[in-house]
Amino acid sequence: MTILKAAVLGAALSLTAACAAPFTADVSRFQRLPAPTGQSFAIVAAEEAKTGSLEFGTYARYVAGELIDEGYREVANPEAADLIVALDYGVGDPREKVATRPGSYGGFARYRYGWYGYRYPIFYDPWFYGYPGMHDRDVYSYTVYNAFLDMVIREDSGEPVFEGRAMTTSRDNDLPELVPNLVTAMFTDFPGNNGRTIRVKVPQDDR
Repeated sequence: MTILKAAVLGAALSLTAACAAPFTADVSRFQRLPAPTGQSFAIVAAEEAKTGSLEFGTYARYVAGELIDEGYREVANPEAADLIVALDYGVGDPREKVATRPGSYGGFARYRYGWYGYRYPIFYDPWFYGYPGMHDRDVYSYTVYNAFLDMVIREDSGEPVFEGRAMTTSRDNDLPELVPNLVTAMFTDFPGNNGRTIRVKVPQDDR
């Protein structure tokens, strides 16, 4: 296999791996939630402004599905529920991050005065010449956003039995894409160990 073909194949494999990268979130949970025995629950918005919105209703359905899978029972009226589940979600302002990457030379053969391009795939000894990009790095910046999902569960007496937050840093602020992944992260090994923060990776292949 020529050096050029190897480089193209390597780039293709890297691109495939990047496309399949899991969604990563940090999840903190505090809980003394009793084992589920069919208790009823109702979901409400933690912020009054989100009550009744279609967006909130969409995310609430994701959470309801997870709670039902855990063994709880949904009711429409919060006053008739054993547990009140308050949800909040959001995304922060954009932030700029600075990083470095290998320089833009991109060649494989190095001579006395620099690197040659891919059209000169000449063999060289890396121990003698060094690796491509070894001496040159580009500095670049990109935009990131912090997104979160908060969930608090209270008994009908008002006592909290679960407080959780899932957070992620993303290259975009697309809440309809971020929140379902945050819900999945929140319910990974639910209800979790009290007072622990874990890093959860959500596979994206089947999404």
